[in-house]
Amino acid sequence: MTALTILRQLPALFRYVDVGKYTPHANVFLTRAVGKNLVERVSRGVYINALRESRPGIEEVACFLRTPSYVSCEWALNCHGVLLQSPVVCTVLTLDTAVGPSRNILYSGITIEFSHIAPRLFKGFETQESYNMALPEKALLDTIHLRKAITFRDELELDRLDFSRLKRLAQDFNAPTRRLAAELEASAAGG
Repeated sequence: MTALTILRQLPALFRYVDVGKYTPHANVFLTRAVGKNLVERVSRGVYINALRESRPGIEEVACFLRTPSYVSCEWALNCHGVLLQSPVVCTVLTLDTAVGPSRNILYSGITIEFSHIAPRLFKGFETQESYNMALPEKALLDTIHLRKAITFRDELELDRLDFSRLKRLAQDFNAPTRRLAAELEASAAGG
């Protein structure tokens, strides 16, 4: 089986083990394919198929790297039009404990960072195409919870939030997160 035949059968985003289904020498195949720019290495064991027409988006790559996971915090807030600021970091929340700065990945000029979240808080997201994205209210709560503050208060479009959903989702978070969320709701109400 030729390299092009194998690559035509692989999806845009694939793992090392996927190549092993087509050739017993996956390491040699991938080394040569990377050298010929037919494949791009994203991280250890994860690759992009350059023969595919569309390049995977940041969110798709982020959620492919760690499962289960979902995109949240500033990135999700910006995608939902709640945060005016354009983030340079895509935060992915996962149940996986292998997180921290040494696990960050640079993809298309964007840093993908992974943060652990407790199983009781692993909800409030919806599946879009090939990745999971936090609802705007959940993204705000996740941001407050992880950053321990609202660092971008002046950049938020609070009218885009459903405050009844925010209250419902906030019930599972700790008291400081609930307090800051309540402050935001009060400021949105003009009080």
